[in-house]
Amino acid sequence: MIRVLLVDDQPLIRSGFRALLDLEDDIEVVAEAANGHDGLRLAEEHLPDIALVDIQMPGLDGIETTRRIAADPALAGVHVVILTNYGLDEYVFNALRAGAAGFLVKDIVPEDFLHAVRVAARGDALLAPSITRKLINRYITQPPPTATDTALEELTSREREAVVLVAQGLSNDEIADHMVISPLTAKTHINRSMTKLRARDRAQLVVLAYESGLVTPHNS
Repeated sequence: MIRVLLVDDQPLIRSGFRALLDLEDDIEVVAEAANGHDGLRLAEEHLPDIALVDIQMPGLDGIETTRRIAADPALAGVHVVILTNYGLDEYVFNALRAGAAGFLVKDIVPEDFLHAVRVAARGDALLAPSITRKLINRYITQPPPTATDTALEELTSREREAVVLVAQGLSNDEIADHMVISPLTAKTHINRSMTKLRARDRAQLVVLAYESGLVTPHNS
């Protein structure tokens, strides 16, 4: 059973998502919150698998809520998915940096919404190729400063290769095919890379890959 927490200041949005989720046999909405403060409290109380968090709320917004969830070891199993009315804007990028597993636009069709919840519950990032392209475009127009190479030096050549492929939006199976290894070995390379780079999940790994300079728009 996938346990979901809804955090949005708009009651109609919450009720709409809840109505969809309640129809599924493998998904349970364990709590709802109208603001980030209550969302944090309920996350600690219920330990959901997924927290669907609105990015713009009065008081504690979605970015800070995400940051606090990601920073709490007791909430390590909670995957935050940001809800937004927009595409990949600065707010969403900052949410990914804060530890979000991905984001959903609120006008998503029901089938894609339910699929996204299940993907996030597995621990996979909600970063479709179109989103990855927008990340690349952001770095073309606004290249970030190169981070220190200390953490990168800890990666093996195969781990570096796997990180680059993750940043290109490839799945574990696609990475395995590209590297001519098993999917399990590909997953191991990715998990070790996340540990060494202190990335919470694949979404943050993509951001770190660009920020560190390991991946650039020219090699993506």
